[in-house]
Amino acid sequence: MSAPEQHGSEVRRDGVHGAAPGRDARIGARGGRRAGRGGEVVPPAEFRSYYGRSILKAPVWESRDIGGYLFLGGLAGGSALLAAGADLTGRTRMRRSTRLVAAAATGLSLAALVHDLGRPGRFVHMLRVVKPSSPMSIGTWILSGFAPLVAVAALDEARSILPGAVRPVITTAGRPAGLAATLLAPAVTTYTAALVANTAVPVWHDAHRELPYLFGASALAASGGLAAAMSPLAEAGPARLAGIAGALSEQVLDQAVHQRLGMVAEPLSQGRAGRYLKAARWSTRAGAVLLAASVVRRSRALDIAGGLALTAGSLFTRLGYFHAGTTSATDPRYTVIPQRTRVQSDDG
Repeated sequence: MSAPEQHGSEVRRDGVHGAAPGRDARIGARGGRRAGRGGEVVPPAEFRSYYGRSILKAPVWESRDIGGYLFLGGLAGGSALLAAGADLTGRTRMRRSTRLVAAAATGLSLAALVHDLGRPGRFVHMLRVVKPSSPMSIGTWILSGFAPLVAVAALDEARSILPGAVRPVITTAGRPAGLAATLLAPAVTTYTAALVANTAVPVWHDAHRELPYLFGASALAASGGLAAAMSPLAEAGPARLAGIAGALSEQVLDQAVHQRLGMVAEPLSQGRAGRYLKAARWSTRAGAVLLAASVVRRSRALDIAGGLALTAGSLFTRLGYFHAGTTSATDPRYTVIPQRTRVQSDDG
């Protein structure tokens, strides 16, 4: 007696009747046939998370506060570097404008951070400890040390309106404070990238190699552009070159992020983040072209237009990466699929 008869099964054209299909089962009107002859291969299962829920909890940060905080911190650090360079090369009007911008951007960034925290006391509490493994803790200390230095340097530019008893002290401390700020300025421009990359948010975490350099280049473009727009033609040369160099570097690094992240980079091209980053690219390219034209023609109008375009491009870049990160956190595909790919590559 054959095996199907022993089990009470009946052999039909499409297989053994009453037997469970195997892994290579095909669907269609003539299920036993190959695809293209009446049967179709079972399609791969669509990825779904548990009950369709997000795996990660999306950041609760407000885009106005934290997006602005990311931009203003970079602008402050870059402006402090340019102010020191202007001081050492005798560009007094450029030094004045960049010192004032650095102090104003630092104050606004601190205000945005405190507003997002909800209570000023929470910022003060972060200064109670130093935790080297926490970018937030280290960043708080960096910003707290940077703020007084740029404030003193800015007061030196406004010493004419200060009380007579205070004026000599500020005058004496102004230049040393401005130069000392340059020691912390590179960290101020990039530590926010380390801060967001240290989270589990897929776009931010997976871009941890390029993100600090991208933020630094974006900060250089914004500070250089704004310094060129606010400085006289005779003094704006280094600011123009800094803005152009930052803009070109930012474009290269942004492209590198898209290429290396693969499908995880999809949120950078979609929705609100995609619109912000598209505007950032066009603004940055336009700003670099305008400042390059001003290098040749020495035009105040070109400096102002190009500088403002670079500043806007830097702001759009920070907002774009902020929204891309929050989007990637809400879609479980960007968390699970890369993990499965890494596991398979390790097993292979």
